[in-house]
Formats: sequence, C-alpha cells, structure tokens
Amino acid sequence: MKAITYAGKEQLLLEELSVPQITTDEALVKVKYGGICGTDMMIYAGVHPRAKTSLVMGHEFSGEITKISSGSSFKIGDKVAINPIRYCNECEPCRLGNYHICENLKYIGIDLQGGFAEYAKIPIENLHILSDKVKEDEAALIEPLAVAIHTVRRSQFKVGDNVTILGAGPIGILIGIIAKISGATEVIISDVSKYRLEVAETYGLITVNSMEMDLIEKVKMTTKGVGSDVVFEVAGNQITANQMISAIKTQGEIMVVSVYKKAPIIDLAKMHFRELSLSTTRCFSPKDFEAAIKFMEEGRIDISRLISHRLPIESFKEGFELVKESKNSLKLLFEL
Repeated sequence: MKAITYAGKEQLLLEELSVPQITTDEALVKVKYGGICGTDMMIYAGVHPRAKTSLVMGHEFSGEITKISSGSSFKIGDKVAINPIRYCNECEPCRLGNYHICENLKYIGIDLQGGFAEYAKIPIENLHILSDKVKEDEAALIEPLAVAIHTVRRSQFKVGDNVTILGAGPIGILIGIIAKISGATEVIISDVSKYRLEVAETYGLITVNSMEMDLIEKVKMTTKGVGSDVVFEVAGNQITANQMISAIKTQGEIMVVSVYKKAPIIDLAKMHFRELSLSTTRCFSPKDFEAAIKFMEEGRIDISRLISHRLPIESFKEGFELVKESKNSLKLLFEL
C-alpha cells in the first residue's frame, strides 16, 4: 500500500508498505480521505517532540472497514470516523473521565501509525459508525470539529457574548461557527489571508484583515468600547499573544487553543490589573467527538466550504507546500 511517512525535518516519503495485519479488537480501515492539520505541519517542520521517523502521519481521516476481528458489532463495509486518541485508563485524569488529557496520551498519526495511507489498522474502540448523511470527504473533518466544540464548551462563553478569534484557519473558523450557532451576538475573526477571511465571512463572521485594519479598534467599535467577552487565540504567534490581552474586556477570558512552536512573552501585569482569566484547551473528549458526528449527521453545520483542496496521495509534496504557505488554503485533503 502507498503511505506518506516522516523521514526528518521537511522530509516526507511516499513509500510502498505492507498492508497492516490486524489482531484482536482491531479493524482494518480502507482510508478514503485524510486531512493535513497544524500538528502534521509541526511534525513536517521537525519540531514535534514525540513524532519519530518512519511514522505514517495523519490523524484526521475517515474510511471504510474492510476487515475486522470477531465479536464486534461493526461489520465489513461500515463507513467510519476515527477518533485518534489512545489513553491509558489508569492515570488520575483518566479515572476522572478526562481521557483527552491522559498522562500517557497517544495519538494515531503522531505516536502510532496513522491515516496518510491506503489502509490503517485501528482499535475497534476508536471507531464510530457514520450514516450516509455524512459525505466521505467531510467525515475527515470530524476531528477538527470536535476540537472546536471542546474549545467553546471548555470556555466561559455564554449566550449573547461577543467573541474574538485570532486566526482564521480551519480550527479558528470552526470555533466561530460553533460560537455563532451557540448564541454569540457577534463573532470577530482576524487573519492576514484574504482567502481565509472570505470563507469565514460566508459563515456570518465579522472579518478583520490585520494587514489592512487595526483589530483592536474593530473590536472596540463592535463592542462599544468594552472588548470581547471571550477571545480565542488560534494563531500561535507573538503578535496574537499581544492582541489577545488588548481585545478582551475587563474580567474577560482568553482561551489559548494554539500549540506555540516558540514560547510567547505574556504581559501578566496587563492581565493582573484587569482581572483577566487565561485558560488553555487540548484536543477533545469522547463526548465532543460524538457531538461533532451528530452535528454533521443532522445537517446543523456545513463544513464543505472549509475544504480548499482535494489531492491524490501522490501529490503529497504539493499538499504540504500549500498548507505551509497557508494564505490560499484551508483544509487540504488527500484522497486515497
């Protein structure tokens, strides 16, 4: 089978590998679509602390069961989404039901062989049946949608709040969509990509091109000088680390979604005098993943506009370059 493997900093290979052999409580999934994520770009850049060479990348993917061990309610031909999180079920967070912050957490496609391959072997407990109401390509976005749902649920966001999102990548736009359907009064989203902001605007978000407009002025104008109730930081750079403090209202909440490649400088004094809260979020819970599937099956959210490219796996170099450049892409899918 064909698979994209990590071979070192900015080095990827398209290799011919053996089809994985499943064991007890596993299924073999024929991968249909796999999406490039910010974490994949960290691996590609050689800065992810856990990814090792020869890794089959990809943790946002969907497919169809072609082989399965006995004793399961799943069957060959089932269309499935893959929850990529593996947890130990023994540490304190797991005992409290917080599996997504397991002390020994592993991710399919980061710590374990992933979905940028024609076939992937997946533990049965990580599979979720999908109805025909979910399109095969859009199913690859269930994982990032779950991240957005978890982010908004973890925040102190309330119906009627004003929200600012720093970064209009797929996660940033998805957070904006979830905030809107959850009752936000106004959602402002900033970026430097005209293309990404045009897509965000189609979802009813107020867009700010930070190259052309002062974000803080726009936030103050929209909120009558008060500032946003919640700011979601999803860009992961020093500029947005500064903006998140200026965009928030007194006693507001900043939710950091980004995984920073370089630790930012945070002005704690500015936060101290205004009693600002700063929270962080990591991936998603099983409940969030199930909610993401339900939202898509019920047609409550249209994510089709977030898919900017569909490429064959043979075009993996082009795909990663498009996402690295980022200004003219959103979610790029490999079609397997």
